[in-house]
Amino acid sequence: MTLLAPIRPRRSVQSSDLSRHAKDVFAAAEREPLEVTRRDGKPLVLTTKERSDDEEAVLDIAAQLIAAVTINEQLPLPDRLAIPYPWLKLLSRADQQRFAREIVEVARGSFSLRQPRRLLLEMQAWRNTAEAIAAGWDTSEPDMLDGLSAVEKP
Repeated sequence: MTLLAPIRPRRSVQSSDLSRHAKDVFAAAEREPLEVTRRDGKPLVLTTKERSDDEEAVLDIAAQLIAAVTINEQLPLPDRLAIPYPWLKLLSRADQQRFAREIVEVARGSFSLRQPRRLLLEMQAWRNTAEAIAAGWDTSEPDMLDGLSAVEKP
């Protein structure tokens, strides 16, 4: 049994294809990272800036999660996660615990599939919730109107 995720084969193009068929190569690189092989140097990877930025953001999150999990183990995990993510303290204690559990689960799944987008969306959703609470939006039930009201032009 291997503990490592299998290496996904990457589509490969020669550097000469990049100069001869740039439009096609760039279109392919927008769909997935491409390995550009060269005769006179190491292979390069051609990808979109968005994908590269996502991968950097995921590495930042991974570093923070690893640090939170491994330092000061006497503190509960939500309290450790609040060090790199201070906005976490704006959430209720139950939501802080739910965040800790869910973000670790989503991170493990995202890392194992090499799909960072889900982790980034999950982190942003929790941060958006904290921002809404900070802006005064709370989780209380909305006031319901009594009965239906007819309107002329909805």
